[in-house]
Amino acid sequence: MALTNVSVNNSEQRHQSKIEKLSKEIDSIAMKTQQIAKLFQKDDEVEVASHTIGFIGSYYEVTIVSIEAYHYKIKYKTLLTDDKSAPLEELVTLGEVRPVPPHQLETMSGNKFRLYDKVDVFSNDGWWFGFISGIIGE
Repeated sequence: MALTNVSVNNSEQRHQSKIEKLSKEIDSIAMKTQQIAKLFQKDDEVEVASHTIGFIGSYYEVTIVSIEAYHYKIKYKTLLTDDKSAPLEELVTLGEVRPVPPHQLETMSGNKFRLYDKVDVFSNDGWWFGFISGIIGE
């Protein structure tokens, strides 16, 4: 009986260790600015990284409104101004912008996620880094 408890404890420790490692990796990705491989143009649809506390690690769909020295003026597709009268616009650095990922034709039911897979999840109007930390049912 004691061997079973030791085995379960070791398994839980390995799982927790893996979760901590993935969390640190995602934090480092979220805090890293993009390497500027492409300069975007006015009216391009892109994603912008949030560096606001509580939103770090999330990306939001935007359209480039104008280009200024080392900055883009962007308009969010899902975020609104404080009075909710118009889409939010702001100035962001070139390193906060990335291309929109290609659209996938697969449905979610066709994907087979595994424990510890890294994923992007759409939640609260943006895309968030994450990983599969547990599986419930099929």
